[in-house]
Amino acid sequence: MILTKADIRTGRLALRDGIAPDDRIEKGLAMADHGEAITFEPGTIISGYMPIRSEADIRPLMWQLRARGARLCLPVVLDKETIIFRELLPTSQLVETGFGTTGPGPDANELDPDILLMPLSAFDGKGNRIGYGAGHYDRAIDRLLRKGLKPRLIGIAFDVQKVEEVPSEPHDMPLHAILTESGYKPFG
Repeated sequence: MILTKADIRTGRLALRDGIAPDDRIEKGLAMADHGEAITFEPGTIISGYMPIRSEADIRPLMWQLRARGARLCLPVVLDKETIIFRELLPTSQLVETGFGTTGPGPDANELDPDILLMPLSAFDGKGNRIGYGAGHYDRAIDRLLRKGLKPRLIGIAFDVQKVEEVPSEPHDMPLHAILTESGYKPFG
């Protein structure tokens, strides 16, 4: 039986949801430890995210990246089609930003990230990914590429979200690396 992206998404998110909250915290801290493998120059703009539902909490990782010289930003959902990235400063007041997320308000600078840390539903050993189905990141990545930028795409997931193969389509952008509680793995 061939599974669709929707079937894979549903199954892997159910496994992610089944991770006990205390275990999710420990796994998120392990991801922060493995984050040392993410290489970048000081001043690099890195987009993280504030966790929703059962996503990995990467706030410890983001603070570590900031301490290493990264400029941080968070995705903000403008409408059903568009996300932008607003700068996250230590003094930023977080507001509701759509899709159940929080982030900096409209007074924050809009940035184009060099590295995107992206939550996802499923991934495979080749770097193919399945998001949440709305296509926000796909369109944001396309917009960055059309600006002549080449963002590094790093998926954030738990090991249970790995599948043997993700069906890919021509418009799908593969990940450059995946970060799980087991470590950081570059693709290609």
